Amino acid sequence: MRITTWAEYGLIVSVHLARRGVERPRPAREIAEQEGLPPDYVEQILLKLRRAGLVKSVRGAKGGYLLARAAQDVTVRDVIEAAEHRTFEVNCDSYPISAERCANGTDCSIRPVWRSLQRRIDEFLASVSLADLLLEEEAVDALLASEPAMTARA
Repeated sequence: MRITTWAEYGLIVSVHLARRGVERPRPAREIAEQEGLPPDYVEQILLKLRRAGLVKSVRGAKGGYLLARAAQDVTVRDVIEAAEHRTFEVNCDSYPISAERCANGTDCSIRPVWRSLQRRIDEFLASVSLADLLLEEEAVDALLASEPAMTARA
């Protein structure tokens, strides 16, 4: 699994919006400036997040972007899937070595490992909300250390 810039920036932008709450929409350029991210990139990410229903846009002079749902209702998985369309790519599904070797009907003892890993990654990322990421790093680390308790919450 490789975390791309799209996913990383998507999380940074989403956490930024979660921190600001619903007090007022934030322009993309302001978010980019405050987070030290390229403005054009932030615009593209916000468009992806809006299409996924994670943020909403407000037009006008005081317009910008807000989270479309409460921070506790948006997960890291939601953001990564909005930015990337998937959290983990199973190579044998996306880039088969050969049609014969990687066909679904063929026996492959490796494929279940990757698919199980994908499920576990998705479950873990779905157990962490933007509200969790509003905590200080030490608190998030402690929360993640008690991961079984987190999954019970999700």
